[in-house]
Amino acid sequence: MEFTLNGYYTLILATLVLLVGRFLVKRIKFLSDFNIPEPVAGGLVGAAIVYGLNVAFGYSFNFQKELQTACMLMFFASIGLSADFSRLKAGGKGLLVFLFVVSFFIILQDAVGVGLAKLLDIDPLLGLVAGSIALTGGHGTAGAWGATFEETYGVVGATTLGIACATYGLVSGGIIGGPVARRLINKLGIKSSVQSGTPLNATARSLDGTPTDIKGGDYSSEEIFEKSDDVRLITAISAVETLALFAACLAFSDIMVGVAKDTWFELPQFVWALFGGVVIRNILTNLFNFDMFDRAIDVFGNASLSLFLAMALLSLKLWELTDLAGPILIILVVQTVVMVLYATFVTYRIMGKDYDAAVLAAGHCGFGMGATPTAIANMQAITDRYVPSHKAFLIVPMVGAFFVDIVNVAILQTFIGFIG
Repeated sequence: MEFTLNGYYTLILATLVLLVGRFLVKRIKFLSDFNIPEPVAGGLVGAAIVYGLNVAFGYSFNFQKELQTACMLMFFASIGLSADFSRLKAGGKGLLVFLFVVSFFIILQDAVGVGLAKLLDIDPLLGLVAGSIALTGGHGTAGAWGATFEETYGVVGATTLGIACATYGLVSGGIIGGPVARRLINKLGIKSSVQSGTPLNATARSLDGTPTDIKGGDYSSEEIFEKSDDVRLITAISAVETLALFAACLAFSDIMVGVAKDTWFELPQFVWALFGGVVIRNILTNLFNFDMFDRAIDVFGNASLSLFLAMALLSLKLWELTDLAGPILIILVVQTVVMVLYATFVTYRIMGKDYDAAVLAAGHCGFGMGATPTAIANMQAITDRYVPSHKAFLIVPMVGAFFVDIVNVAILQTFIGFIG
């Protein structure tokens, strides 16, 4: 028996999934410790229930795709609308260098995924799913590209697989970041503030007790990134203006899909939504000095992502993963090892081989395998034990929050062109 749910019922079920996820994350320590998103926690429960109803009674459910697609497009539009390129200047040379380091890793991550997929005799596109799509990209990117792979390239189970890989990445990224950074910091001879008994904001000390110069840190009071987006109240007019910006991004994406069809620059619609947001943001702020309501953009973007993930997870067909479980697990384990080695021998060294570089390595493990919140959690665990790293907390949120998504899209499109 097949049930088709319209937008109203789809939205009701999606919000119930989010409430269940919130309850689970608050009550289960493992989920909170590894920053598992509430939509993922609740959505997997919902997917399991749908799967059980299918096995036991033969029930299947169809959810309204248009609402899910609209939420996905709004999420990617929010990334574009947050990408103020003037912040590259605020981050300075360190941000550009770190962005280069991260970009090269994305290429490596996809090369590993595609290479192992061919070696294991599975679709190379699934190698991208187990590469930067799910790992660097996270759940939102996994859901978006998964749907594109299924509809455009006929890759069965791409969405289901992407969500599973992204969840693995969140956990593994949270596990490896701390040990990688601590090992690097120990090599510098820096004792933790806990071991030395000094306050967390005090000067770090070497093993012989003498003050240690943690070079590369900028500890001035001008913490540009943290103060550039001061929390503002979301008024009715700011909400309306922000929704108008989202509508403009979605309209732009709809137009460009038609214009680019059957040409060399044909791209998925969510890529155009992101690109439209980047263009609109930087034209309005840099040419017209328009005051963007970043808080409203963030709220609408995150709400859209949560609803999209909830609806995507409710639509999962878990039985499609059976034949792929073994090969994909091998790829993910190798990707984890590659991340550890890259953070240790590339990220740390290129970023200066100092304390800040070690904290950046922990952050890179976080969003290179999982998401920006995982990166922040990794860095907080280190700075709580040692001393602050304003350089790391300036660079990682800017790169991890939006610049990496723009780079990731470009690299993925290049790989898909070669594979296709």
